[in-house]
Amino acid sequence: MTLSAPRTDLSDYTATELLQLYQTGEASPVDATRAVLARIDALNPQLNAFCLVAHETALQAARGSETRWQKFRKGGAPCGELDGVPVSIKDIILTRGMPTLRGSQTVDPDQPWDVDAPATARLREAGAVILGKTNTPEFGCKGETNSPRTGITRNPWDLSKTPGGSSGGAAAAVASGMGPLAVGTDGAGSVRIPAAFCGNVGLKPSFGRVPAYPLSPFGSVAHLGPHSRSVPDAALMMNVLKKPDARDWTSLPPDSSDYLLGLEDGIRGLRIAWSPTLGFAKNVHPEVARSVAQAVAQLSELGAHVEQIDPGFDDPLEITTGLWFAGAWTVWNTLSPAQQALTDPDFRAEALLGEKLSLLDIQRLHLQRGALGSQMRQFMQRFDLLVTPSVAVPAFEARPAGHSPMDPVTMLGWTPFSYPFNLTQQPASTVPCGMTTDGLPIGLQFVGPMFGDALVLRASRAYEAARAGTVDFARPVTPH
Repeated sequence: MTLSAPRTDLSDYTATELLQLYQTGEASPVDATRAVLARIDALNPQLNAFCLVAHETALQAARGSETRWQKFRKGGAPCGELDGVPVSIKDIILTRGMPTLRGSQTVDPDQPWDVDAPATARLREAGAVILGKTNTPEFGCKGETNSPRTGITRNPWDLSKTPGGSSGGAAAAVASGMGPLAVGTDGAGSVRIPAAFCGNVGLKPSFGRVPAYPLSPFGSVAHLGPHSRSVPDAALMMNVLKKPDARDWTSLPPDSSDYLLGLEDGIRGLRIAWSPTLGFAKNVHPEVARSVAQAVAQLSELGAHVEQIDPGFDDPLEITTGLWFAGAWTVWNTLSPAQQALTDPDFRAEALLGEKLSLLDIQRLHLQRGALGSQMRQFMQRFDLLVTPSVAVPAFEARPAGHSPMDPVTMLGWTPFSYPFNLTQQPASTVPCGMTTDGLPIGLQFVGPMFGDALVLRASRAYEAARAGTVDFARPVTPH
């Protein structure tokens, strides 16, 4: 992969490009980390993407990486897969030496923080430079990023808009050059929604492909995955994140494959199901519908066999939100009355909706989920991939916590293409496919069969490469 047009600021480079520069000695991890930290210092006061920036520890890690690269260029041992690449961690993922506050005033920062979650541990082992923690709504509870603890996170393309959520801080950071890579979580679209709203690449892997610890209280809808500016960067990061960790008993068997191999093989001959509404989405924004339809036509030009067809299931919104509200009620009951009084009104409303569910209600939801999963496993026997819009609407107004009464439609009704595939646990990505007339990004979603993560990345890359040079999605209009 060759470098794109010359740039003067290392914070504008992808992870893949930075690693090339480290190999040749044209740039160093210290230079790159300083550039990214300077970008954070300049932009984070307006974007509010980071809740913690670890300047000194990041630079210390960068200096260690620089030493390793110097030895490598003299014939020494290879460096780690992400050695010297600046990355950020969503503030719901444990990180040694940094508080993990989960966007909540109920978490006491003054306690030992001496455990890395699997994703953090793998990144550290690969030599990545951990910049700090990115903002999340309380306990990752919604598709916007706002909380009483950290306030409102904003979209780099338009400060009046939300970056989405719950990984909105991660997406805003990557889009604005505050680190080329970020780790997010996705329980109903929380990687893909903000990646689409911010013009990034986002991947929700097959459930269990990226180990987690501790497991999410919201259960087996919760995935971890990468945010990046390019599909090769996402594949590179997945090679690190998918490494096993015995602490996650739900994780998949080790995967020794290299997701970069075959990434450029294209999609000629693949069978792609194209569903513009999934059969039930009634309010797809016309500019979203038009851009995604144009992208699908390009998939045909790339040699794929595209058939417009719906998978044939009803809107599973009530399944998703029911299981989510039950999880919120579970978390609520771990809090003292004094802590409960500090919570986000949206999280509180979700928990109280969960209180109304009976054991029989929850069991029925699990059975309905199982039927949906079986139906999609069977549907994907006929197709290699399913393609949809990523989100039905462009980024909307950035709003404070508690702005609207909480119910299933308010929570997720505007993102009907994301949550079904948390229920089915299939891998799904979003890649930028256009812009609205207001200058906001639009995302195209690729959904693969279970365990088809490499295929999803390959198709995402084929589309990304075909669009290369048409729109520079990695460079939003940065705030001043």
